[in-house]
Amino acid sequence: MTSPIRPPWFDAAAQPDRSAGERLQALLDRPGIVAAPGAHDALSGRLAQRAGFKALYLSGAALSASMALPDLGVITLEELCHATRQLVRATGLPVLVDGDTGYGEALNVMRLVRELEDAGAAAVQIEDQVLPKKCGHLNDKRLADADDMARKIAAARRARTHLQIVARTDAAASSLDDAIQRASLYRAAGADIIFPEALTADEDFRAFATAIDGPLLANMTEFGRTPYRSAKDFEELGFKLVIWPVSSLRVAAKAVADVYAHLAATGETAGMLGCMLTRAELYETLGYHDFEALDQSIATSVVPTTPGA
Repeated sequence: MTSPIRPPWFDAAAQPDRSAGERLQALLDRPGIVAAPGAHDALSGRLAQRAGFKALYLSGAALSASMALPDLGVITLEELCHATRQLVRATGLPVLVDGDTGYGEALNVMRLVRELEDAGAAAVQIEDQVLPKKCGHLNDKRLADADDMARKIAAARRARTHLQIVARTDAAASSLDDAIQRASLYRAAGADIIFPEALTADEDFRAFATAIDGPLLANMTEFGRTPYRSAKDFEELGFKLVIWPVSSLRVAAKAVADVYAHLAATGETAGMLGCMLTRAELYETLGYHDFEALDQSIATSVVPTTPGA
C-alpha cells in the first residue's frame, strides 16, 4: 500500500488556503469529469483518498444505513454534520453532502448551509421531494412544488459564503420535460450544479446536457434505475460529476456479513484473513506511527509478525 496521507489538521502549515467550495470549483474548472465516490465513514474516505480520488460524496442513504436506519429522511442535522466533520478531518478533500430535502423550509435550509460550511463541506445537495422522502430510484416519490424548491435554493444561495449548491430533481421518473423545466428554474434560483435523478436512456442524459447551462451530476448507484455506465460514459453524455453513493457501504456490509457468517459457522476467523487488511496495512492507512511521533511519551509500536497481525 502507499504511504499514509496525513490529515489536514495534522500540521497547521498544511491547511489549504482556499475554502472547500473553492477547491471543488477548481476541480470543476479542469478538463474531464469529477469522480466522487461515496464514503460512509472517515475510514472509507481515507481509503478513497489513498486510491487517488480528489472529491468525496456523503450519501444520506449510506449514512442512514450505517446507523441501521432506512433512507426516509430520519437522520438529524447534527448526525449529518458530525459525519461531514469526520470525513473532512480524515481527508481534507472537498465533500459533497446529501442534505435530503433541506431539513425543512427556507429558514431551515439556511441553517443547514451554515452548519455544513462550519463542518467543512464543499457542497450541499437538496432534492425536490417532500417528507417522508424516498430513494430516488424507488417508486411513488412525492414531489415538492417547483416554486417552493426554488425558494429553498435561493435561500441556500443567500446563506452560503462558499458552499456549492446542488439542486436535485426527482421529476424525471414521470416526466423528462418537467424535470428539465424544474432544473432550469432551480438553476435560475441560484443552483451551481444540477442533479437529475434516475435517468435511464442516453438520450435523456443528452437532453439535459443540451437544455441546462451549467455542470450536471450523474448518480451511478447500483441496483437502481440507471443502467451501469462508467465515468467516461457520463462525460461523453455531457455530465461533469459522477457519484457512486452507496458502493463503499454495500461492499463493507457484505464483507462484514460474510465474516460473521463464517465465524458463526466455524468458530474461527483464520479462513477469512485473506479478506482483511493486516494490522500493518490498517496502521499505515491510519498514519498510526505519525500520531506516535507527535507525542514522545508514546513508545513506537512494533507490529507483530504473527499470522494474525
